[in-house]
Amino acid sequence: MSAAANPATVAECLRVGAGFSQGDRNWIAEQFATLDARLAGFHADATELEVSVKDREARGQKVTLECWIAGRQKIVTTSAEEDLHAALNDVRDDLRRRLNDAKTRQEPRHNKHLRDIPQPQGESDPTDGQEQLPAADPSRADAETV
Repeated sequence: MSAAANPATVAECLRVGAGFSQGDRNWIAEQFATLDARLAGFHADATELEVSVKDREARGQKVTLECWIAGRQKIVTTSAEEDLHAALNDVRDDLRRRLNDAKTRQEPRHNKHLRDIPQPQGESDPTDGQEQLPAADPSRADAETV
């Protein structure tokens, strides 16, 4: 994944949904700031985050964090933690894990050298290190091969 010209950040991409007010947005963005390093590989214009909570501060509340990145499947993480702070941390950590997993699936596997070492572009002689065989004499062709 190459560095994006306009890297995504939580502060730029986060929307607050149901159960949160715009006043909660800055506090939530601070909680999610550790996602910035993972999101930096994506363009801000192509990345969206939305956090919402159902039945806030009630028993059985449910926090949902949705992430849309262009060209990828939507990622949805949820938490049923009773403490709102713990629930936000739970969905944040789960999103980070899923983004890491998605990145790993897209990278070459079991061939780290292909990722780290540029491959030579020049042509190589296919007979390097091999013994040269004499050229076949066309006048001695077998009857079966003619």
